[in-house]
Amino acid sequence: MTKRGAGVGFIAISAFLVSIKYLSVAIFGSALGIGNGRIIADMASDIGSTLNIFSLCTLVVGIAYIVWGELEEVKK
Repeated sequence: MTKRGAGVGFIAISAFLVSIKYLSVAIFGSALGIGNGRIIADMASDIGSTLNIFSLCTLVVGIAYIVWGELEEVKK
C-alpha cells in the first residue's frame, strides 16, 4: 500500500469515528423514544470527547501520510 492510500484510509477511519458518535446517540435516542434537540445534545455530550480526539488524530495522520506521499512523488 502506498503512503497516499494509507492516508486516504486514515481519513476514512476519521470520518467513521465522527459518524459513529452521532449514530450511537441516534440509536440510544430512538430506543428511548425522544426527539427533543436539547436532550439529544445532552446525550452527545455524555458520550464524551474521546471519539473526537481519536478522529482528529487519525485525520492529522492521514493528511500527513498524503503530504508525505506527494513529497516523495515530487522528489522522483
